[in-house]
Formats: sequence, structure tokens, C-alpha cells
Amino acid sequence: MHLQQKSDPCGSAQIRGQTFPPRYFTGTSRYTAIMSGKRKFEEHLAALDALRQLPPEACIEPLRKALADRNNFVVGKAADLIRSLNLPPLIPELLIAFDRFFENPTKTDPQCWAKNALSRALATFEHQDATIFLRGMHHIQLEPIWGGLSDTAGTLRATCALALVQCRSLVEADLLTHLVELLGDKDKAVRAEVVRAIEQVGSPSAALLLRLRAILGCGLISEEPEVLGACYSGILRIEGATAIPWISRFLATADDPAAEAALAIASTHSPQGFETLRERFAEEADPWFRSVLLSAIVLTRQDAALEFLLDLVRTESLEAEAAIEAILRAMPNAEATKRLEELVAGNQRLTRAFATHRPKPT
Repeated sequence: MHLQQKSDPCGSAQIRGQTFPPRYFTGTSRYTAIMSGKRKFEEHLAALDALRQLPPEACIEPLRKALADRNNFVVGKAADLIRSLNLPPLIPELLIAFDRFFENPTKTDPQCWAKNALSRALATFEHQDATIFLRGMHHIQLEPIWGGLSDTAGTLRATCALALVQCRSLVEADLLTHLVELLGDKDKAVRAEVVRAIEQVGSPSAALLLRLRAILGCGLISEEPEVLGACYSGILRIEGATAIPWISRFLATADDPAAEAALAIASTHSPQGFETLRERFAEEADPWFRSVLLSAIVLTRQDAALEFLLDLVRTESLEAEAAIEAILRAMPNAEATKRLEELVAGNQRLTRAFATHRPKPT
């Protein structure tokens, strides 16, 4: 049925002789506008995705235009494309956009989508202006959540901290001074990434900073195991296997930080690492930490470590099942798997453990 609609000068509408004020129709107009905006947004994203099919040089102008867009998600997507297509000629536009999204950031760049992508692109291109990354390192963006506020700039701070290491204009002392400030960041992910940034400095001074952070983290400061693990690994990568005796002190607590220390020692893939873990295993009574040590032992990738674990199976020790799991989780070669299968044959308990943990064929 067709309904005739008339409008009076005041904006009211008449349908079947009845007058309805404008408020009855504003909702429909708003809905139409929202749907139109959504379609335009989706078309814009689709156009950006289509650029992947073009030669990189043909993408420069469309991406330059996208970087000027008001929508932070669109800008972030454009920045990621610039990074993946390796288009350093757009660095000036990346810098302009990066600066723009620090203005009223909770409104212009919620969740830091744009700034995160822009900083990643600038870091990939090894941009050398340290002030850019220092600005990102110090940025805190509190956004409303249920029951309070949440800082959404953690990823930005971490990205900029890692990027700062490649800025050749900074002398080591100044670089470490800037990085140390974030060792106390409220976000544990930021603290872990800053530890890795200090590790990349790679100097004796950097190693000493990581030693100090590890000591404080297991003493005066209650630190997350992941951050302590990054400290242990960083020290070992800078100093090598000579630091194993020092790291081994953190095995004594037989807790999550101790597990991180065990895995860090294992990552050296050294005979010293295997011996240290084996000796600690002989002293430990806690079943959980003994299984952790077995997992770390196999990860040393030493022939002697594999033989040690196979011997636990051969003698049908109390740790035989844990040894089987450790070997199989480490994705052994066909020879090690065959030897293990032969050892468990005839023992129902160990055969069941072997069948449970053996990797499924792909």
C-alpha cells in the first residue's frame, strides 16, 4: 500500500492526514548514515587490500592518501602495508601521521592502532630520529573500561624501546639511561621487551643492568617470571656459557622463575648447561620441578642429555614417564623415537606414556 507523505515548512511530516514531528524520522536518517559510513569504510579497507596485487611503486600515492585519513584503523592498515611493501619514500608521511595521532589520542587513536603500526613501520625502516621513539616510549594512554581506566599504549612503548636501540646518534650511556626508565613500567610485557632491548645493546654494561634487574626481581621486587626469564636469557646471550654458574643460583627456588632460569640455561645448548641441570635434578625432590628440569635437559640438544633421559626409561625409574614426555615434546629425530619405542616395549605403563605423548602424524 502506498502512503502519501507531505512535509510542512517546520519539518513535520504528514501521513494519511496525521502530522508527525521530525523526531520520528531522525533515527532512520541516522541509521542510513551509519550504514553508509560502514560501507564506505569497508570499501576503503578493500581498496587497501587490493594494493597488494600492484607493483610497489604504484601503491605510493594511494598509501600516501590513506595516511592522511582521519580513521586510525585505516591509517594503521596503510602503515602495515607500507612496511610489508618496503616503501621508505613514505617515511615523511609516516612521521606526519605519527605526530597527528598524539593530539587528543583517546579520540583520534583509540587502542593506539595507528601509532602502533606507524612505529613498527618506522622501526623497520631503521629511522634514526631518536626523539620520535622517545615520545612513543613515554606515552601513556588511559582509556575508559568497565570500572575504571586502562592504559592502551603498552605495545607502543615496547616497540619504540626496541627501535631506540638502532638509533646510532645515541651513545650507549644515554641509550641505557632511557631504557632503564621502562624497567619499572606497570605493563609486564613492556618490561620484558625493554629487557630484550637492553640485551640487544650487547655490552658488559647492558649485562650488568640485567644482572641487577634479575637480583632485584627475585628479592626486593616481585617480578613476573616472563620478565626474569628475559633477563636470564639476555645475560647468557651477552656473556655466553660463562654466565651459567651465576644463573644457576636462581634454580634453587624450584618455582616459576626457577623454571625460566632452567630454560634459559638450556638455550645455551652447551655441555655446561646440561651438567648444571643434571646436578640440580639430582638434588631436587619436588616432582613438578624435576619434570621441568627434565624438559630443560632435553632442550640442551646434547647427546649426553638424551642418553641421560633414555637411561631413566631403561631403568624404569620413577621419572621414566616424565623423561618420555620430555623427549617426545622436544620433537626428537626418528632414531631417538625408535630407540625410545624399543625401550618401552613390554612395559604397559611406559608404553601407555609413549603412546600418549608421541607426536601425531601430520
